[in-house]
Amino acid sequence: MDIQLIGMCGAYCGACEWKEKTNCPGCQAARSQMFWGSCAVARCALEKGFQHCGLCPDLTCKMLQQAFDNPEHGDNGERLDNLKAWASGQLVYKELTRKKN
Repeated sequence: MDIQLIGMCGAYCGACEWKEKTNCPGCQAARSQMFWGSCAVARCALEKGFQHCGLCPDLTCKMLQQAFDNPEHGDNGERLDNLKAWASGQLVYKELTRKKN
């Protein structure tokens, strides 16, 4: 697992289907300016000086919870699990599953 491809929200850019399609450098390198626009979650982590949201004492904040709950891009708890694992030094990745209705 490449730590430079850790997504600030708990996704892993190395597993993203859009990375190759859009020539995206990944969340860390894009510095909140993603191929689809500005990412508020990444911008917040950067402003606070964190590599990812798992290192923030406000985990899970309202902004991050909204990302988790997004009907189109949300997941079923995997991002939060990833963030907690990464914060404890475990370089593991739970693949995201689509948000259940």
